[in-house]
Amino acid sequence: MSDFLLENEAARRMIKTLGLPLPVPHKLRRAKGPWEERPLHDETFVVGAGPGGALGSVLARTLTSAGGSPVVTSQELDAPFAEAGEAYGRPPTRVAADELPEGLRARGFVFDATGLREPSDLRALYDFFHPLMHRLDRSGRIVVIGRPPGSIENTHGAATQAALEGFVRSAAKEVGKKGSTAVALYVEDGAEERIEGPLRFALSRRSAFISGQPLTISKRVRAPRQMPASWVRPLEGKVALVTGAARGIGAATAELLAAEGAHVVCLDRPQDDALCSQVARKIGGSVLLADVSSPEAPRAIASELADRHHGVDVVVHNAGVTRDKTLAKMKPEAWEQAVDINLSAVARINDALLEGVLHDEGRIICLSSVAGIAGNMGQTNYAASKAGIVGYVRRLAELLADRGITVNAIAPGFIETRLTAAIPVVIREVGRRLSNLGQGGQPRDVGDAITFLASPGAVGLTGNVLRVCGGAFIGA
Repeated sequence: MSDFLLENEAARRMIKTLGLPLPVPHKLRRAKGPWEERPLHDETFVVGAGPGGALGSVLARTLTSAGGSPVVTSQELDAPFAEAGEAYGRPPTRVAADELPEGLRARGFVFDATGLREPSDLRALYDFFHPLMHRLDRSGRIVVIGRPPGSIENTHGAATQAALEGFVRSAAKEVGKKGSTAVALYVEDGAEERIEGPLRFALSRRSAFISGQPLTISKRVRAPRQMPASWVRPLEGKVALVTGAARGIGAATAELLAAEGAHVVCLDRPQDDALCSQVARKIGGSVLLADVSSPEAPRAIASELADRHHGVDVVVHNAGVTRDKTLAKMKPEAWEQAVDINLSAVARINDALLEGVLHDEGRIICLSSVAGIAGNMGQTNYAASKAGIVGYVRRLAELLADRGITVNAIAPGFIETRLTAAIPVVIREVGRRLSNLGQGGQPRDVGDAITFLASPGAVGLTGNVLRVCGGAFIGA
């Protein structure tokens, strides 16, 4: 879809006069093709740690095994990076953060803040990042790693760790004009070995439209039988169900899951038979036609998956509708449709699949929305249903952890689909700008996030709500 403000200089001047954010004058650097063993190949990453940092070994192994070229600024990191560098042929460079070689540009910065326990310790963030910010390359990455504030008994420590989120959200706004992003990873004590997958994803080009977000990595879910996870075709032999697969985000997700080895069952309404079949043929998947709002749909879906595919490993609830009107003008059927399809149908289908159809160590991924987090004018029904998804995911994650099943939500922001194409041009152009990255996302941005959450390497993530919104200025 064309971007009017990127192509029209007069329009750009008008937007600048109005004080609105200008579009980022380049496309984001996104990944191409299926997952690689070394997604960070020959990319330079500057790594630092605050006092008491506990992640030196896992950071060293993750970055070097993924092909990164580490530049280490903390003495505490010398030994683990030297050992990992020898094992993977990626010897580290040791320099102070303010003494990088002239002209060096970094693909990303990683900072271990797990040991910060007093507000005064936060100075370590400034000391590491201050001399580096002008060295971040276009479409670069910033990752700050801490401990969940709620896990810190000391009030000073909890406050200090909570401060990391505010730091990352603000840093994300500063670097967004370069197409760069920043995220916070909170890792529970004892879950350090599960950070490799999230860190690889956060630093890769598959997280291009994720910025300003915190994610919590826990040991809540039972570890998979096969560890460590495979980074190439990690879904080989898995069966994935994608609802609303005929177009847009659903079609992009189906294609990405199939590229990683999954057999994808593409589900959509009978009216979309032709489109759904086209997607399935393209990826070598199967077609399942059903109206998710039908009372018979859950049992029919469960029976099809059990009989034809011997169960399912990944369930992506993408189907949804909008029925927008202000509350005063909304018809009751508009309320009922939005809530039923976006929320009730998800719960009904999961209830049926959890009766022996969804395999242990499976993945459930539900589509929420930034509207469910921040609210939207004329969308009380839609926002209620999408906020309901957030609460549903968090509770279901607790109930299924013992089976090794993770449950997460994706909350897309402004994504370029046929629905956003129908928005009036002025509103659409403003909507594109209201994020750190100054542009809309692509369906594959959501699909890349879903594919990662579907993978074995995401076992540490459950009960999370991951916003794929480019760091939208609305919501939290």
